[in-house]
Formats: sequence, structure tokens, C-alpha cells
Amino acid sequence: MPQRYAIIGTGALGGYYGCRLQHAGCDVHFLLHSDYDHVRQNGIICESKEGDFSLPKAKAYRRAQDIPACDVTVVALKTTQNHYLPDLLPPTGIVLTLQNGFGNEDAIAKVTGPECVVGGLAFLCSNKVGPGHIRHLDYGHIAIGEFAKRGVTDRLRQIAADFERAGIPCQTEPDLMVARWKKLVWNIPYNGLSVILNAQTDELMRHPATRQLCEAIMYEVVADAHTCGSSLTADTVPTMLNYTEKMRPYRTSMKIDFDEHRPMEVEAIFGNPLRAAQAAGAKSPLLETLYRQLEFLNQRSANA
Repeated sequence: MPQRYAIIGTGALGGYYGCRLQHAGCDVHFLLHSDYDHVRQNGIICESKEGDFSLPKAKAYRRAQDIPACDVTVVALKTTQNHYLPDLLPPTGIVLTLQNGFGNEDAIAKVTGPECVVGGLAFLCSNKVGPGHIRHLDYGHIAIGEFAKRGVTDRLRQIAADFERAGIPCQTEPDLMVARWKKLVWNIPYNGLSVILNAQTDELMRHPATRQLCEAIMYEVVADAHTCGSSLTADTVPTMLNYTEKMRPYRTSMKIDFDEHRPMEVEAIFGNPLRAAQAAGAKSPLLETLYRQLEFLNQRSANA
């Protein structure tokens, strides 16, 4: 039996996954801000490499308090908005975060308690191109794991079944922290360098110098994960490089935020893992260099 879902953050990621869940028969409720009136009147359009579709009617809300009780609340906000979480999260039910970076489960657990939290990682190339208009470019699979304990639980299997029914491959992870570090192996080099070097993923892969730099950063993140107690498999870096070489040219989410003069997720993707690695005894010079450069760009943009 499909569960009832709330989507907190109906952008490129939350909009795409929420649309697919509703299209597959789930009862989905969308929290919106600037797009609320448009979506209430016109629904949501999803262009996708898997086939275009639309939701002529979407259950849209301005206030989280007006959303009915749901089995699963999906947090798809940018991490720069996590200070709003106490006003957005329900007191009961499962909270699944599909946010980028490191430490998001801890932020949610402070509001809901750790037992409610499920962590998720979205491997998705998707953009919001207009009000209520999502364009899915590539990939889309997710991985989910329990925050408060290890192992694959029945509730993970139920969530995975809903996503699989919606055409979204969903892997259940016995160790969430290993999965988090694995995602950072991609996010740290490509999000960071796309901003600093003003480049898309294909450009970073095409030039030998930047490809080598991406690879070096990846291996440093793998070493940081190991220092923190999360050992990744030996094929992690080659797999990520191959994955990116086959990807359509992509402007990362951080590059879009930078270009649109919005706050970048510097702390979640760079600062939090850097502090965790250094606390465990790692040096992380490449990660620290990226972090300091992005801190500067973020602050300069805020002051502009």
C-alpha cells in the first residue's frame, strides 16, 4: 500500500521526486513558497528523459502546519534553509532528508528526535526552469539508510518500494555514513570546481589538468572517509569518474546558486566534512582549499 508523502521544498529535486510519487499513485502534499499560486492553478509540469508528464492537480500548501499528517516527510530544502526546520517538520512520522552534504540528519534529529530520521542521497541531474516546471536531465536513483542505527529496516524497504513503484531506483543502505561519504566523493570536486573555475562537468572532465584535479580531490575524500571510520570500496573513484564522463553536460546545483546570487551550501558540502575529517586526524589540504575559496565567494556574493 503506497504511503502518504509531504514534500518540503518543491524545487528541482523535491518537485521531481514528488511528481513521480504522485504520478505512481501516492498521496503527495507539496509545500511551496513563490510557486504556490501558480501550482494551485496550473499544477506541475515535469519534462524528463524518462518521458514528459504533468500533474494538473497538485495538493499545494503555503504553510507546513496545514499539511495533513503524512507517513513520510521528505526534506528537499537547500541546507542553507535548515534554520527553518523547527517550523516545518511534523512532530511524528518518518522524516527523510534528500539534502546534499554532511550533518543534515543531525539538524533534523534536534527537532524530531533521532528515531524519526532516515537519510537519503539523491543522484539526480534536474533543474527548475520556471514556476511549477521541472526539467529532469539525467539519472535519478536514490539511496536511503537509517540514521539512529545500522541495518536495513522494514520502513526503509517500504519507502524503497514506493520509489521503485514510481520508477525511481532506490537502494537501501546498511550504513548511512558510508553512503554519505561516497556521495561527497562526487559532490566536493564537481560542485566546488564548477564554481571556482566557472565550468560545467563536461568541461572539467575534458581538460587533463582539471580531470586530474577532480581525481586527486576524490582520493582525498576517500581517505578522509576512512579516517572517520567509513571505508569506501577501491572502485569508488574510478566508478565516479566513469559516471561523470557519461553524464550529459551539467551545471551543478552549487554553480546555479552562485550564478543566481543565492547562498551556496558551503558548510554542508565542504565545512562539515572538513571539520569531521580534521577532528579525526586528517589533513585534507585540497578540501580545505576549496572550502576557504568558496567561503570567500559566498561572503562576497552576500555583500554585493
